[in-house]
Amino acid sequence: MDATVVITTRNRRDDLLKAIASALAQTTRPEVLVIDDGSTDDTSTVVGREYPSVRLHRSEKSLGLVVQRNRAAKLATNPIIFSLDDDAVFSTPRIVEDTLRGFGHPRVGAVAIPYVDVNQSATVYQQAPEPRGVYAAYDFKGTAHAVRRDIFLALGGYREILVHQSEEEDYCVRMLNAGWITRLGNADPIHHFESPRRSWSRMDFYGARNKILYAWHNIPFPAAAIQMAGRTAKAMVFSLKPGRMLTRCRGLLNGYYICVTGRAERRPVNPVVYQLSQELKTRRTTPLEEVENRLPGQDAQETADWEKPGIVNGN
Repeated sequence: MDATVVITTRNRRDDLLKAIASALAQTTRPEVLVIDDGSTDDTSTVVGREYPSVRLHRSEKSLGLVVQRNRAAKLATNPIIFSLDDDAVFSTPRIVEDTLRGFGHPRVGAVAIPYVDVNQSATVYQQAPEPRGVYAAYDFKGTAHAVRRDIFLALGGYREILVHQSEEEDYCVRMLNAGWITRLGNADPIHHFESPRRSWSRMDFYGARNKILYAWHNIPFPAAAIQMAGRTAKAMVFSLKPGRMLTRCRGLLNGYYICVTGRAERRPVNPVVYQLSQELKTRRTTPLEEVENRLPGQDAQETADWEKPGIVNGN
């Protein structure tokens, strides 16, 4: 067993049961770890009864998705962590097995697994253009990715000050700064059924707020100032609905307040790495061989240990 599938959940019992069933059906028989983020329904009781083989950890109060995913990484017992939203399912039994092969290259720290937002369209996102090459991506979707646990823990996981949204983008640029890429996957897609039980006001607030924090945390000056101004403008004009505009403005103000009061750590990445990240964002699919010579060096011992047989194989 090389993989742990992590599912964080709150008050989505019926969706969660489908996600668990799809994880347990994987050919690799991964460890399945469910983190109940303070559900007020009978989620934990039903999971314990229906799926006794699943590791279940419950928080009495909600701590948020970012905190719980960091907690899950510490609890996981396998070298690769798969993250699956509670309103998503593995569409076929081989997705974990096929994704694990993507970690065979020593520069790969995360794999962006293909996925479909089923309720929106049939478009497949995060899919490599062809199966043989290694393609670098800018970031990954929270509902469809796998990460090396050792790197994730060494980098401190997700920044918990973000609370909700943008944590993937923030993690991927820090990982790139440490010399590892996010690789586009070749597996069958995860099916994401976006739940109607979402707080759009929460997403508007943290979406705007965290764009400011991302720039402050990671982008070198003067690019940081330019990006913060641009992200402020985009957040304000994204919607003409007054209520959503007001929520976004509150988020922006909160983001700037956190920055000026010193609560947000400023640790910009190398300017070369930042430029590379922007190229990856623009191109979306970039062969690794075109950018590998621009990546920072990695710790030789860590890479040597990772390449020992028995973890994953293939390119």
